Amino acid sequence: MRRLVLLIALLLPVAAFAVQPDEVLPDAAAEARAREISQKLRCPVCQGENIDESNAPISRDLRLYVRERIVAGDSNDQVIDAVVDRFGEFVLFEPRAQGGNLVLWLAGPLALLLALLGAWRFLRSRATACPEDAQVLTQAERDRLDQIMRD
Repeated sequence: MRRLVLLIALLLPVAAFAVQPDEVLPDAAAEARAREISQKLRCPVCQGENIDESNAPISRDLRLYVRERIVAGDSNDQVIDAVVDRFGEFVLFEPRAQGGNLVLWLAGPLALLLALLGAWRFLRSRATACPEDAQVLTQAERDRLDQIMRD
């Protein structure tokens, strides 16, 4: 039974952080700030991972740079601005809603509004379709239909 529990415990996925022990700041509050900032920054190589989870050498450099800026006394926003100035806005998981990115931020809601407007117009046009468009049965066809229904 112990072996089964041990096997299950070893197979469970565990969040693996790539932060090396020599990168950790001695001040717990500063380290927590560094981890918080690292969650917001994308690895330029891996692209789907934040720098805290990536093993790429550039991510290690970014983690060290973030910690260096924190030790220098920068606020979280100043650290993020420094990283963006150095590496470009691509490293942000959530791009800022300003400049050229504003188009990206507004494209989704605008597309949703256009889709809702199109759906509303389509449904409205179906509801107000002219009854003249419908085929009307002649008297002979009605008599034949009545006869079929009786039989």
